[in-house]
Amino acid sequence: YSSKGVMMDNRFATALVIACVLSLISTIYMAASIGTDFWYEYHTLSPAENVSEAGRSVLEEFVSEEADEKTYTDALFRCNGTVGLWRRCITVPKTSHWYSPPETDMTTNCISFSLSDQFMEKYIEPGNHNSGTDLNRTYLWRLQFLLPFVSLGLMCFGALIGLCACACRSLYPAIATGVLHFLAGLCTLGLVGCYVAGIELLHKKLPLPDDVRGEFGWSFCLACVSAPLQFMAAALFIWAARTNRKEFMLLKAYRVA
Repeated sequence: YSSKGVMMDNRFATALVIACVLSLISTIYMAASIGTDFWYEYHTLSPAENVSEAGRSVLEEFVSEEADEKTYTDALFRCNGTVGLWRRCITVPKTSHWYSPPETDMTTNCISFSLSDQFMEKYIEPGNHNSGTDLNRTYLWRLQFLLPFVSLGLMCFGALIGLCACACRSLYPAIATGVLHFLAGLCTLGLVGCYVAGIELLHKKLPLPDDVRGEFGWSFCLACVSAPLQFMAAALFIWAARTNRKEFMLLKAYRVA
């Protein structure tokens, strides 16, 4: 029976190693998606030509602290914009004068969303403060800001419990690690859903121009990949802990008998 016990120990150890690797990869993906600006991308057919005399005023408003949702969204449409959870960026020529032709040498200008911007109310008509609060978009925006940090926090707390389990030389606390990873996966899945719903609702209010194409970027894809990795890690943690506990109880009963 001892050889069988060694085989079982190796099996559980392999499951835990795979779960830890999946957890680490999902944490890296999640952190990278939060810190990058390519959740949604707008592609304009001729961005340089769009930076005209009127376009420059839009750029000035885009970088202004008083820029409202409609103002910076119009700039994103015109200038190959990208949007992240924390920043919005546009691509413009390095120099743009009325007497010079459009340039091919482009630069990216980014503006960060402040903490107050993250919790600011969204309006039924973007940019019109008198149109009333759009509760759906307001809470979707707030959730897409909060959920990734909740997800990362749950995984970090789960990792801490895992370290305690290693110190105690017991697999049973890994159940808590698995549950926390499962909750983190739900938060990540909720984040993805909130972001998609928010983008769709925004484009209903501000439709894309005919010469602009929008698509989800690689930062969004990283979050999408992170969720199933968290679920798989959770399943392995819980399976290893429960099965090891069950076999330990059977072995104990066998020895007593």
